[in-house]
Amino acid sequence: MATSPQRTLETFSNPAPGRDYTIHIEIPEFTCLCPKTGQPDFAHLDLAYVPDAACIELKSLKLYIWSFRDVGAFHEAVTNQMLDEMVAVCAPRFARLSARFNVRGGTYPTIVVEHRKPGWSAPALVQLP
Repeated sequence: MATSPQRTLETFSNPAPGRDYTIHIEIPEFTCLCPKTGQPDFAHLDLAYVPDAACIELKSLKLYIWSFRDVGAFHEAVTNQMLDEMVAVCAPRFARLSARFNVRGGTYPTIVVEHRKPGWSAPALVQLP
């Protein structure tokens, strides 16, 4: 059992690759460091993605998120970096990462980044009575 942060994201085969479905993961305890002051920054991450051939394994995601704890990073940079690295390992049809950072200097920044696989479009929303 891993008990330390790791930068490696693992995947497993999508059990339903013929279907568009959404995996939504909330990560309420993200931390990194302010690159200017070294003080901790805290954020609530929301990851939503439509897998293609592979899904992200949750234990490796937890250890990956933990690996940023002592890293100095601007909010915009770290959010884009995380999505880029997730897309690189599992090549989803669509992915959106929202990072809602806690207050710092009287502001509550939220960074939202997206990836869309070329040629993919979301299925039409079905409205039920």
